[in-house]
Amino acid sequence: MTPVDSPSRHRLPPLLRRAWYGLNQAFRRRIVHTGVTPDQFTAMRILREGEPNGMTQRELTARMSSDPNTVASLLARMTEAGWVERKPHELDRRASRIRLLPSAEAMYVEVREVAIALQLEVLGVLPEAERERLLEQLDLVSSACRDAADVACRRGD
Repeated sequence: MTPVDSPSRHRLPPLLRRAWYGLNQAFRRRIVHTGVTPDQFTAMRILREGEPNGMTQRELTARMSSDPNTVASLLARMTEAGWVERKPHELDRRASRIRLLPSAEAMYVEVREVAIALQLEVLGVLPEAERERLLEQLDLVSSACRDAADVACRRGD
């Protein structure tokens, strides 16, 4: 069996990075005319699919698999653009509920169409019967990566 670190073997980290980077760049280039970034679209989608009364910044950060500082900066720009609003949280005075505003709806719909078309284009390199399986497997791999990071954090690595 070929060793996991053999130069002739496919390696998970560069493959995941290359796939993410290529997809992100293609998406960014196709939506640049809208003024929305890929991360802003992700935040819009998560907020739109979430609770109608909004979610906390911590919840959004976790759902985006991002870090608090990045999401705080992202939300500041989205608030300035008039796409999201913050309202006091009804139970936690330290938190706010973040909601997508109606003014972002048309922008979201336009960018979502581009996202769907790009996903179909990219997954089109696979036989149709394998596409959902790939997404399921990537979900398993992403969960395993998150679990590995959590273990390392608990150990203090």
